[in-house]
Amino acid sequence: MEQPNKVLIVSEHASMTFGGEASLPWHYFVRLRQRGVEAWLVVHSRTREEIERVLPEALDHIHFIPDTGLNVLAWKLSRYMPAQLSYITVGYASRLSTQLTARKIVRKLVRENNIDVVHQPIPVSPREPSIMSSLGAPVVIGPMNGNMRYPPAFEKSSRSLRVLSSVLGYARKFSEAMHSVMRGKREAAFLLVANERTRLGLPHGCRGQVVTLVENGIDTGLWKPRSYDQPAAQGTRFVFMGRLVDWKAVDILLEAMHRIRDVPGCRLDIIGDGDMRPTLEAQARNLGLTDRVTFLGFQSQEKCASLLAQSDALVLSSLYECGGAVVLEAMASGLPVVATAWGGPADYLDPSCGILVEPTSRETLISGFADAMRALANDPALRQRLGTAAYQKALSQFDWEEKVDQMQLVYRAASQGIALGETRLSRKANDKAQTANSHGFS
Repeated sequence: MEQPNKVLIVSEHASMTFGGEASLPWHYFVRLRQRGVEAWLVVHSRTREEIERVLPEALDHIHFIPDTGLNVLAWKLSRYMPAQLSYITVGYASRLSTQLTARKIVRKLVRENNIDVVHQPIPVSPREPSIMSSLGAPVVIGPMNGNMRYPPAFEKSSRSLRVLSSVLGYARKFSEAMHSVMRGKREAAFLLVANERTRLGLPHGCRGQVVTLVENGIDTGLWKPRSYDQPAAQGTRFVFMGRLVDWKAVDILLEAMHRIRDVPGCRLDIIGDGDMRPTLEAQARNLGLTDRVTFLGFQSQEKCASLLAQSDALVLSSLYECGGAVVLEAMASGLPVVATAWGGPADYLDPSCGILVEPTSRETLISGFADAMRALANDPALRQRLGTAAYQKALSQFDWEEKVDQMQLVYRAASQGIALGETRLSRKANDKAQTANSHGFS
């Protein structure tokens, strides 16, 4: 069956600098073009500088959506709101404004260039309405990952979380009604979901086939496994990567570090920035951790990869992590991971490659992280065993090239109007796992 050769990707952002879900459209666009597919990209102009600098040869196939007054107003208002609250309120209004313009551009490009498939990779939320329907070409949406809630023990742990949980509840009820008007998801040819939780968050009445495919992947050219051949360094270096916002619960990690202060040489590097940074820095000072905790701020992906290669384990105490790309990046770097047993990390990790801590209470979470970090600090062999298994799993199941292989199967089925069975790993991916020991993991 002939592979569709004209694919149009439409998204709010496409950026490796932004990271997170913004990197997903970037990967698809770049890797499809590397395979000889005539890929087009419709994206907001706020990522224009990076795209023009890194992808100058592709600019004739990229259309930028200009900023509007609503985009600017939403951005200004968002600075006075918690991150998640702004995302589902003024942020959604801004994204809808961008989609309205994008849809006009997409329809024109489909008509003028005989586009085979339109792909909307982000936003990854299954509940957020899409207006990408009636475009003149079949639409693929996803992979999506969402339909999250906070762990029950934390939903009412603070006033901000109580308010946010209530707003999320109302937003979900409102979104179901909006899907009746904005019919992108209901009329898409394929809806890709990362897990069953996400599938249950899709609107009622979807016509397209639902296929399971994890949204995040690993760029094996960037994230390289650390070497365990060298003698272990003095002490243990833990690392956190992510935005410093309330739901990442970095305060839990600081409390855990305080409890293992008797373990010599333990350090925590915090990579990332956000509105919680001043509060967290004050907490670290109050706990007497200034000589053990370092706030490194925002770093490029290349610098993050270098820092991971110098670390011993990733710690992620997030309470609302739908995906958790940083978990996969740490796994690809050969690091064990300690994470909250909730959301995306629980989909990626198992006892062979990481330690999951149940979020049954704040005290349980703190003590669970402290116990796991103490165990890893005291046992280099355990770190190596978990890190080796993490690398093998990341390589065999989450390599970006494999994901694009799978996505092209979806494109082909969409363009031909045929059904597709559940996406499975190819034999090539399984073969990769067998070669993991050639990368210093013997």
